[in-house]
Amino acid sequence: QVQLVESGGGLVQAGGSLRLSCAASRTLFSLNTMAWYRQAPGKQRELVARITRDGDINYADTVKGRFTISRDMTKNTVDLQMNSLKPEDTAVYFCNAQRMASSYWGQGTQVIVSS
Repeated sequence: QVQLVESGGGLVQAGGSLRLSCAASRTLFSLNTMAWYRQAPGKQRELVARITRDGDINYADTVKGRFTISRDMTKNTVDLQMNSLKPEDTAVYFCNAQRMASSYWGQGTQVIVSS
């Protein structure tokens, strides 16, 4: 089992920044991947950014150059730095961990970007 707890969401104006953090209950070394997803009202959940155990990173095209995923292996946390936020970034952001054949989700944190 892996418990994930997100923090850092909130309300921000367009062009602003927010930093999300996800704390995992297991060492990141035991997890295949850590990722951030988001789900806007009426839309499907989509991948925002992913980092593998080996450190490989990929981003959704819509956030490339604006968002940065990073991790702290000593604290078992994965952060998402979000800059130049747009109203279309408004969504509930979820932390995800993959371990072996299982997928785990946090409870989500709301991000609202006002225009």
